[in-house]
Amino acid sequence: MSQVEQDVQLKVWKELAISKQMLMRAATDALKLDPECTQDELKQALEGVLKRIAEAEKELADAKSEAKVAIAALEKTLAARDLDLATARKEATDARSAHEAAVQQIANQRAAAAAELQKVKERLAEREKSLKAINTALADTPANVLQKMGALRKQKQEEAEARREIEAALNALRAEKRKQDQKLAELSRNAATLGSRYRDLHALTLQLHGQLEPLIEDAKGLATVPELDTKLLESLDDSSGGETKGPTNSRGLRAVGS
Repeated sequence: MSQVEQDVQLKVWKELAISKQMLMRAATDALKLDPECTQDELKQALEGVLKRIAEAEKELADAKSEAKVAIAALEKTLAARDLDLATARKEATDARSAHEAAVQQIANQRAAAAAELQKVKERLAEREKSLKAINTALADTPANVLQKMGALRKQKQEEAEARREIEAALNALRAEKRKQDQKLAELSRNAATLGSRYRDLHALTLQLHGQLEPLIEDAKGLATVPELDTKLLESLDDSSGGETKGPTNSRGLRAVGS
């Protein structure tokens, strides 16, 4: 081997030794070791760091898996709440329609009862008019008195029958009114219950939505919760006499427990 080759080889070995020393110095500094530590100490420190890195990666993978399961469960719960909310809306609409039909039925029955009562009054007036005509036409002879008494008895019988008819019609109207009042009271209670369920479901949906947002990497892709249907709630409040109203938060929702 020539002198030049030996000089080149020696220079290369020196550079490798310097690079090795610089690398070990950087490693000891990063691991906070003594620069004069042995290679075994450096190896043990590096193995400890690699072990901690592996453990951290495993913990991260476990956390991601748990978060995925939690997100799936929350999404399932949110879907179920959406279904309950749609059902509550349908029930509220049905209750409002039933209430309107009941009100119209009561109005029709009252009109029919009033018309029937007017007919009875007209029949009584016609009978009184006929009786007056009979009294005017008859004289006060014994025969006329007997005729008048017979006519009077007949009139009293007709009046009694008319009173019975009127009383029966009024009793039927009162009974029907009691039934309709009971139906209206039941509809009002149902409207109150539906309004309360609707508010609670909407508030819980917002709460679940808020819990779900930080667990999803792309929160913008999460479906938004529909706004509270205030017109529907107002109609339920009108039907129930305001019983569905309750304490609300800044978004117009009733507060529910976490």
